[in-house]
Amino acid sequence: MAARFEERTIVTTAISTDLTGPLVAGRYHFLLRRLHSFTGMFFGMYLIVHLVVNATIAQGAAYQRQVMKIHDLPFLPVVEWTFIYLPILYHTIYGIWITLTGQPNVASYPFGKNWLYLMQRISAVIIFFFVLFHVLALKYGWFGTNLEFSPHEALQTIIRHVQSYKWIAYGVYPIGILAACFHLANGFWTAGITWGLTVGAVAQRRWGFICTLLFIISFGAGMIALVASLVTTPEMAAQIMQSAQK
Repeated sequence: MAARFEERTIVTTAISTDLTGPLVAGRYHFLLRRLHSFTGMFFGMYLIVHLVVNATIAQGAAYQRQVMKIHDLPFLPVVEWTFIYLPILYHTIYGIWITLTGQPNVASYPFGKNWLYLMQRISAVIIFFFVLFHVLALKYGWFGTNLEFSPHEALQTIIRHVQSYKWIAYGVYPIGILAACFHLANGFWTAGITWGLTVGAVAQRRWGFICTLLFIISFGAGMIALVASLVTTPEMAAQIMQSAQK
């Protein structure tokens, strides 16, 4: 009898992986990655609020009112450290670990998801340096008083900050906002998979549309804030605030 051979097609998929699993005990790796995803949601929600508030710069005095509402909150430092700083610190530290131990393989397997994995890592590096500059310059004044932010003169100081140097207005902020909004949208999309909320290609595609819309809205808000900061002169800002105080 002639031997029969069944021709089988082996389909392989390749995804970008990281080495954190072998280096960390399995159960801890699972929990750490879930915590990383969870804190990323805090970071994302804070970013959305931050960008929407900043977009009110286009409304002049409305931005100052929004800033003062935030700074008038009771126990503001406790709220900031509990829901903003600590989650962001953990997400950043563990994210650095993932980035350093990651194995992007787009050269061998140039699939869309692999490119998104690589872009997520690249955007994370950009965000790290962007946030570092943003916080040290605005909150702590490490780079001079021209770049320092005062909540009681929010409109004037943010305009002075953006307009101080062209490399800040046309380099740092457009790139930083783009990286942050992409990281936000793509991170929310992967979180849907991580937490088992989007099971199947159809659910992932629908969630992808929502995340794309989230990127458009958040990036649009960021650009509105940036453009408004560039077209409003310090003199105009002072006049706006004087009129609002009357």
